[in-house]
Amino acid sequence: MSEQIESVPAAEIGLHNLKPSPGSRKPRKRVGRGEGSGTGKTSGRGQKGAGSRTGSKSRSNFEGGQMPIHMRMRKLRGPHMKKSMPFEPFRTHTQAVNLKDLEARFEAGAVVDLEALKQKGLATRRDIPVKILAKGELSKALTVNVHAVSASAREAIEKAGGTVALIESTASES
Repeated sequence: MSEQIESVPAAEIGLHNLKPSPGSRKPRKRVGRGEGSGTGKTSGRGQKGAGSRTGSKSRSNFEGGQMPIHMRMRKLRGPHMKKSMPFEPFRTHTQAVNLKDLEARFEAGAVVDLEALKQKGLATRRDIPVKILAKGELSKALTVNVHAVSASAREAIEKAGGTVALIESTASES
């Protein structure tokens, strides 16, 4: 059902002949205007219950009376702050970079440090330590200077003829 738009010459376009595109506007639903309207009698609210009463609202976090998720989740000791109640208490805050990314973006003999990673679109988050992980293969000799390297990634880099040097984390860890 392709509707053809009539081409109006530029001189005739004006506020007097603008109208919304077909199907973009709908009339307001008028509830409680008789049985024949489809939304008469109970006005689309059903028969009984809290939802049919005046002033009823549905809270965004209401789960139908079951125990809400924020009360079901485990809690940690300490003051009531987001820091003391994370969902994963032992999460490490590092940016992961895989060997396959180094293989794809760097030439043989290149120095892989924080600046080089940032220029290549890897490890772009500021003040978060970078860790090299061993996903993928590496066939080039690279000089890697990052905060952390997994044992298998270090082995793969050195097997390819590269070297690994760890740098101290500049981010304040508290």
